[in-house]
Amino acid sequence: MWSQVYNPLNSMVLSTAAAAIPVVLLLVMIASGKIKAHLAAVIALVVAILISVAIFTMPAGLAIRAAILGIVTGLFPIGWIVLNVIFLYRLTVATGRFKILEQAIGGVTPDRRLQLLLIAFSFGAFFEGASGFGTPVAVTGAILMGLGFSPLAASGLSLIANTAPVAYGALGTPIVGLASVTGLDPYMLGAMVGRQLPFFSMIVPFWVVCAFAGWRGMKEVWPAILVCALSFAIPQFVISNFINPWIVDIGASLISMAALILFLKVWQPKKLWLSPALRTHDESAGTMPPVSAEPLVKPTRAEVWSALLPWIIVCVLLLIWGSGWFKNLVNPIFTWNYTVEGLHNMVQKVPPVVAKPATESAIFSFTYLSYTGTAMLIAALIYGAVIRFSPVRLFREYLQTIWILRASLATIASMLAIGTLTRFSGLDATLGLAFAATGVLYPFFGTLLGWLGVALTGSDTASNVLFGGLQKITSEQLGLSPILMGAANSSGGVMGKMIDAQSIVVASTATNWFGHEGSILRFVFWHSIVLACLVGCLVMLQAYVHPFTLMVIHP
Repeated sequence: MWSQVYNPLNSMVLSTAAAAIPVVLLLVMIASGKIKAHLAAVIALVVAILISVAIFTMPAGLAIRAAILGIVTGLFPIGWIVLNVIFLYRLTVATGRFKILEQAIGGVTPDRRLQLLLIAFSFGAFFEGASGFGTPVAVTGAILMGLGFSPLAASGLSLIANTAPVAYGALGTPIVGLASVTGLDPYMLGAMVGRQLPFFSMIVPFWVVCAFAGWRGMKEVWPAILVCALSFAIPQFVISNFINPWIVDIGASLISMAALILFLKVWQPKKLWLSPALRTHDESAGTMPPVSAEPLVKPTRAEVWSALLPWIIVCVLLLIWGSGWFKNLVNPIFTWNYTVEGLHNMVQKVPPVVAKPATESAIFSFTYLSYTGTAMLIAALIYGAVIRFSPVRLFREYLQTIWILRASLATIASMLAIGTLTRFSGLDATLGLAFAATGVLYPFFGTLLGWLGVALTGSDTASNVLFGGLQKITSEQLGLSPILMGAANSSGGVMGKMIDAQSIVVASTATNWFGHEGSILRFVFWHSIVLACLVGCLVMLQAYVHPFTLMVIHP
């Protein structure tokens, strides 16, 4: 058995810098735009293995096994979701249903800013609550592209919008993960997150429209943004604090969509924004974007239902697949557990990262029937049967989808390999300890630790599992509420979702903008940093400043 070493260079500054090299290198290569994302991921993975072995003393065999486990984990379930979402999307495009969906949404409002609110924020929050794990960005990015948005707008804005609901994604999975590693009450954790994120559920709709249309463009539609924000933030608080943390996103998103659609029946902006392109910095502040000359074709009710059918099937199946009773029903039967010999229980976490030494398990659970991606595949096959595609044509479309996504799937697998390796090698813990050493400023930097965890792993759940124990130990040592800092890990983590390489690859894949991951990263990076710092400031207020301290739940 090998015990993790958190300060191999006998200097926390140097050890932290060494631990950060793989992630920093990966982000720099992607942002440069000169190296393809899949090649950048492979290079960063090789560097991570070398640092883990040469500096952090991890045996090479353990490092390679951890990387292979991460590759498989990247393909199942993440790659599996992306593959089948894009497969379904390609079917809707092939049948012309996507064009009808565009016309139907245009019937609600032709204004691109309001379409962005409805699709990227409200509709995306529903998919986050039902399935999570990349599905919202894949679906909303594809829909926005179908509506004519530019690839950068569809990708970047979907990533920014998919922040406020992430902590309750996949029917509260991040909260469950956080509770499992901290031993804290999931209802208390969910309620505390519900006293942090609603502030940002109010901010993000304004933020995403401003990022798209500029300050003046945002002000022109502020009433609709306010309706959208309030109708999501208030239910998010109420459901998380007075019902449970599992259905927060589902309930809040449905209320938000309904409220926005009803409001748009009685209100539309005086000036319509009909351009799907981002406002660039060289445009003058007073120039309206070009207006489309194409007349709006209003589809019939039957055509609208036909266009909505595949997404209705998806929603129904995702609600079933995301429920606990379904997983409990099928997982005992349709699961293949593989223990990674030579890695399972061979790595030991030690204090101060954990209260007492604990081994890392390495079991790959292939729960193939309950995967969200399986639900997406079944939805696509059902839809294929409804539109009477032959099995041969469906198979051919599926093979073409795999070929189109080959580089993206390789990138996702490599990203997860890096994340898994950093967990087993202790690189992530070394970075976490650097944040934990900030003393009175820990509420701020502890929040950024959650952000870092999601940027590393691509998952709020994984970040909570990764750093939840450290948050609890450190907060108790500093006299802070572990409920507050556990929730802060999850709330801060949601802002890292838009810059994790996995999400960026999903966005570029969904929008068919392969090879432009660097452009997407450069667009969203500072949005992520600023929003994460704002969450950190809120947590600082809740930790020390009255009356914000009254919001804190103590175990």
